[in-house]
Amino acid sequence: MQYRHLGRTGIQVSPYCLGTMMFGAIANADHDECVGMIHKALDFGINFIDTADAYSQGESEEIVGKALKGRRDDVVLATKASMPMGDDLNRRGGSRRWLTRAIEDSLRRLQTDHIDLYQIHRLDPETDTEETLSVLTDLMREGKVRAIGASTVPASDIVEAQWIAERRGLARFRTEQPPYSILNRSIEREVLPACQRYGMGVMTWSPLAKGMLTGKYRKRGELPDSLRVKYFPKAMTDEGSLDAVEQLIPLAENAGLSLVHMALAFVMAHPAITSAIIGPRTPEQLEHLLAGAEVKLSDEILDRIDEIVPPGVDVAPLERAAYIPPAIAQSALRRRTLTQRVAV
Repeated sequence: MQYRHLGRTGIQVSPYCLGTMMFGAIANADHDECVGMIHKALDFGINFIDTADAYSQGESEEIVGKALKGRRDDVVLATKASMPMGDDLNRRGGSRRWLTRAIEDSLRRLQTDHIDLYQIHRLDPETDTEETLSVLTDLMREGKVRAIGASTVPASDIVEAQWIAERRGLARFRTEQPPYSILNRSIEREVLPACQRYGMGVMTWSPLAKGMLTGKYRKRGELPDSLRVKYFPKAMTDEGSLDAVEQLIPLAENAGLSLVHMALAFVMAHPAITSAIIGPRTPEQLEHLLAGAEVKLSDEILDRIDEIVPPGVDVAPLERAAYIPPAIAQSALRRRTLTQRVAV
């Protein structure tokens, strides 16, 4: 396996990162089976594991902790914080109060004394980025964290965070974890160039577009009974996505590839991408994902993909998953009140 540098951290990681969102009550509550999948991935050569405290409310981290007993030093371990952990409004976000507690909880569940890559799951619009970077810097100085990153951050906020770190003498985000697939290419416009400019590693989530690029979801076929349909009903029935899939399937078949392997190889072909996060739920899914690890796409195939889904374009809706800026999510920030309109 050809390992890659994780940005300019000096850390080398596998081109596939094992994502563990499916491990735990949300998808696979069989701890022994999940541990077996982690061991299978490590034996294959994957040395990069990504989890989060919010995945099944800590259960995923517990499973990873069990799996890494005796093998911790062989793994680049990444986890995330900032998503809600219960109903308490202060058990979430990017505040010093929460992150100093969240890191201790993650370390306990993962049964380790340090995190190789600690990421902000989503930037907290209610907390100054300087505050968040300040506490992350302290966690690094305490030896609990080796490097820091963030997930699903707009390009403007990536740049702002870099400037804040430089001006305040704080640790800077070394990685970004955005969604990226054949059906979701908008990060090619600004996010990936910004990451390249600042020497950031990039590990992409949902390289199979929530499963749309598995070939299970067809334009005139019956939808499978899956968690994807339950949690992302609009995304899994989107006409634009299904139209693209119908064109991608024969392209893959003519190249002698499965759609899954072509989709993963597409993500890994971009020079800004460090690793693609694969998120199997079952051992069978893991086996199929690993089988495509060495696939490389020709320029002809990549050109044809560009014709089906143009560069920089999102065809598939990122339903319930992507970061929505407050200026879009909060109507009060994009509408004048009636009094303001009358005054104008």
